[in-house]
Amino acid sequence: MTWRLEGTYFENCNCEWVCPCTVSSLVAPATQDRCQVVLVYHIAAGHIDEADVRGMTVAVVADTPRQMTDGNWNLGLIIDANASQDQADRLAAVFSGQQGGPMAALGPLVGKVLGVERAPMDFRDEGLRHSVRIGDAISIEIEDFVPPALGGDTPTRLAGVFHPSNTTLTVAKPLSSRIQAFGMEFPNEGKSAFSAPFEWQG
Repeated sequence: MTWRLEGTYFENCNCEWVCPCTVSSLVAPATQDRCQVVLVYHIAAGHIDEADVRGMTVAVVADTPRQMTDGNWNLGLIIDANASQDQADRLAAVFSGQQGGPMAALGPLVGKVLGVERAPMDFRDEGLRHSVRIGDAISIEIEDFVPPALGGDTPTRLAGVFHPSNTTLTVAKPLSSRIQAFGMEFPNEGKSAFSAPFEWQG
């Protein structure tokens, strides 16, 4: 299987702003007893073998120990309901790390796969704001952080990090967050967030 995906991503976790797990490339522990995060990827252009998957959105839901490198992560995927069954199967294979790429690096940390679900997705990028609505269970809106003292509209960026999405992430803050997935409920409103473009291949 050969594949290439590019688009935009954002995440929202329950750490106090700004998430030390991400800042430290997973070395520092989370600020809560567990790290609970949703990462959302919108594919602007891409294919998996001959299947065109542009316009699709995928959410990765993770519940991990406070020290993420301890492993035993609980991980689930939510695939865009607009995807055909063939597209959904191919997307699940890539986003689970089965087909290599950045997500494969997280594979050794996963202890339990919670499953793959399908849901309607409404993903939006509007300048500094990014949002998603996933069925009736998940609704998140974040805004990239622009330092008021500097003026302008350039957000703060974190460079040189180990992260599946990009080595440079934009620091953001959640404006609203409601997350219920795989029998879990995450209290992530007002916590930590990041955004970035992503470009993967395998």
